Amino acid sequence: MNELLLTCRIAGRRAAIPALCVQSVIEVGEVTPILGTPDFIRGLTALRSQALTVIDCSLALGLKPGPIAADQRAAVVAIDGHPYALLVDEAYDVDEAISGPIEVPGGFGAEWQRAARGLVETTSGPTLLINIESLVAGPAPMAA
Repeated sequence: MNELLLTCRIAGRRAAIPALCVQSVIEVGEVTPILGTPDFIRGLTALRSQALTVIDCSLALGLKPGPIAADQRAAVVAIDGHPYALLVDEAYDVDEAISGPIEVPGGFGAEWQRAARGLVETTSGPTLLINIESLVAGPAPMAA
């Protein structure tokens, strides 16, 4: 496969975002809440006078939020021309996928089944390959 990936930790799990999708990794400063948005949208922050929508990846998965650190990191990505800051627990480094994605094992939970493109082997071990569009869309709707 040989795809380059930004490795990170999301909701306590080792995860990766395709490096070609990542514009930068930033330390998130002040976040201004947006009234009337779902909880997983933390608000807006600025990067070089550009507004970024801040997505809490744990909440977007439908999991409990982690603590927000003073030096919270985010991967900046764009979907359909709109920039997002995806809050991660930790951002590590760029790594290489040495296998294609396989189905996410059931033990990871339905949240990861929905938000991951699969499980890939990297030079530093197995990693969940994130589907950024799924994270930006937020958690799956609750069944009626």
